[in-house]
Amino acid sequence: MELEDPMFGLMKQRMNWHAQRQEVLAHNVANADTPRFRPRDLMPMKFTQMLQRQAMQVNMDVTTPGHLPGTRKRVRDFTEQEEAKPFETAPAGNGVIMEEQMAKLNENQMAQKMTTELYKKHMNNIRVAIGKR
Repeated sequence: MELEDPMFGLMKQRMNWHAQRQEVLAHNVANADTPRFRPRDLMPMKFTQMLQRQAMQVNMDVTTPGHLPGTRKRVRDFTEQEEAKPFETAPAGNGVIMEEQMAKLNENQMAQKMTTELYKKHMNNIRVAIGKR
């Protein structure tokens, strides 16, 4: 069931961002011993960028069988960035610092948990409003 509340859409995007960031950070940890590997991270999620993405994602609507569907625009979900100057680099050229990656993983996990709790509270508010507590 798709809810029309824009708050759910924003929270869903935020949770997707956290999930994708978890993958990127896990990829960094997995390549901690790979020579010349540079750690990556997602660009921070900003409200204005979210609005721009929503505005850019306009697709053609097919209302009759004679209409051509065109190409579906798909804006890339979130942008990765490579750390330009890592704090330290191993002699093999690897820039992954495990302590930093673990701190980022923990920070991401806590933020994801907070977003999930906000989602639950918003759902409970809707349940109370419709009388199904």
